[in-house]
Amino acid sequence: MSVLETLDLAAWSGPFPQALQHQACSALERGQVLFFPRLPFAFRADEQDLLSPTLSDGKAKNISLDPATNALKGTNSAGDVNHRLHGMMERFAQSATRLVKDLLPRYAPSLERARTSFRPVEIAGRHYSPIKDDTLLHVDAFPSQPMRGRRILRLFSNIAPDGNARLWHVGEPFDSFAQKFANRLPRPKPAAAWVLSTVGITKGRRSAYDQLMLGLHDRGKLDRAHQENGVREKVSFPSGTTWLCFTDQVLHAALAGRFALEQTFHIDVAAMAEPDRSPLRVLERLTGAALV
Repeated sequence: MSVLETLDLAAWSGPFPQALQHQACSALERGQVLFFPRLPFAFRADEQDLLSPTLSDGKAKNISLDPATNALKGTNSAGDVNHRLHGMMERFAQSATRLVKDLLPRYAPSLERARTSFRPVEIAGRHYSPIKDDTLLHVDAFPSQPMRGRRILRLFSNIAPDGNARLWHVGEPFDSFAQKFANRLPRPKPAAAWVLSTVGITKGRRSAYDQLMLGLHDRGKLDRAHQENGVREKVSFPSGTTWLCFTDQVLHAALAGRFALEQTFHIDVAAMAEPDRSPLRVLERLTGAALV
């Protein structure tokens, strides 16, 4: 199975044919990346100067827009620049939301818009601890925000004005990855989850699922043999293209590139056409236990 499913869309909103909707949903839930080679995010004339790495405050990986507070984080911009940056990111968030709702209507009732990010700084050459290094193959799991089985769907758009591609590695299917590591993970600890929630380190209590997913994220990144010899395919996303995938299922590593926009969504497992393909159900089969 190819890691990419290419869809020839040229609009951020529908209506889209039912056959295309089915194709998109099936590919996503199988663990493929939907690739839109003719779907650029267009910048306005007064937004061109926002394509600068100097807008990053140099502390956070990305500039983010929190829909709960409507505030920008990770930027040193102020005044008019901050206002226009906020407007650009909000416009992208709304475009991404329309696309997902129109292309994947079965997800719409449970679709939760989460953070929007602007990634203006080059990935290659940045240095982080292995756990935080996104150039290593990993599945997404949130340390402070328990998902309790909900899916993480992310849409990316390469907006590089210099034409540089964004490079990824895409790894093996989630099922085989989980089988290799599940028996090596510590058993979930309800008491530890309660303590982290009580002192405010996590936004609510981690379920057994969250603890296992964080374990997969961390152990996968720290396993040198897996990182050096694991199955992977190098994928190039040219400037002016967009892509979408369940990043809690697709093993991925961001290797190089700058100037990208990203929108995160959360979706209930029950909204899926094939919920048995979700990481929650895969891990429940492997452990023989209910995890949420």
